[in-house]
Amino acid sequence: MLLPISVSAGLFSILRGSSNDTDLSPDKNIQNMALLVAVATPFGDISHIPEVEDNALVSNVGPTGVADSEVKKATSDQISIYVVRPGDTLSQIAEMFNVTVNTIKWGNDLSSNTLKVGETLVILPVSGVRHAVVKGDTIASVAKKYKGDIDEIIAYNELKKGATLAIGSVIVIPDGEIAASTSSYSSSGSSSSGSSNKEYSGYYIRPINGGRKSQGIHGYNGVDLAAPTGTPILASAGGEVIISRASGWNGGYGVYLVIRHSNGTQTLYAHNSRNNVSVGDKVKQGDIIAFVGSTGKSTGSHVHFEIRGARNPF
Repeated sequence: MLLPISVSAGLFSILRGSSNDTDLSPDKNIQNMALLVAVATPFGDISHIPEVEDNALVSNVGPTGVADSEVKKATSDQISIYVVRPGDTLSQIAEMFNVTVNTIKWGNDLSSNTLKVGETLVILPVSGVRHAVVKGDTIASVAKKYKGDIDEIIAYNELKKGATLAIGSVIVIPDGEIAASTSSYSSSGSSSSGSSNKEYSGYYIRPINGGRKSQGIHGYNGVDLAAPTGTPILASAGGEVIISRASGWNGGYGVYLVIRHSNGTQTLYAHNSRNNVSVGDKVKQGDIIAFVGSTGKSTGSHVHFEIRGARNPF
């Protein structure tokens, strides 16, 4: 007999193994992905639990198993979490989540392609934009157009300094910005303006008291709210902390955290000086979850606030 486990829709996240950075209690082993579990199956070993894709059961043996070709690629703009299993490689995980290898390396501060079994990877659809190269484009001109950094473009796309861009090729500009009226897309293929997202009127509160908006919608449906270092950052809505990174570059976010909400959305709070919550914590709207800082790719003290899956009202 099979019994359904209730999970929220939208995010393709597969959790296996164990990690100090992630709560892997039985009811959290797979986030936001419908699945069926045999009643007799011990929750300590989920290596043979099937997943549901539409109305069919498919194997979830992962990127190295016999059903590699059947693994559903992620297309969501939400953040995923993956725990490395024996035999996994960066390229296979990147293929599974439909991102580049560098997306994973940048988002987890990996200096090499070597992975450790049980290591928790945050799969960020990196804030930035894709650009199809046209005649006359250079790395410098593309960087200027999207307010990107030349060295980061070179590193992310594994280019050589002074290289000529091939017409028709697609490159990613990490942390690139586009005008709201353009139709460019972010690195995961989702509109970075978030204009097509649902609107939940009154659901979210401003994540800081005071301060000022220093930058409007940019990156992944985010805004920058400038305030002095140490200003409390508030949970914009109640939910569960699914990511809390206390150090590192983390794809430019620096010290940051992500909260998953009951309406299927996520909120992200970045460049913090310090986080006040840990993975698995349940928070209420208005709780102090972190403090404003200037970590990661930041030019001043502020909180970068994103809403994934809904319109950003701020």
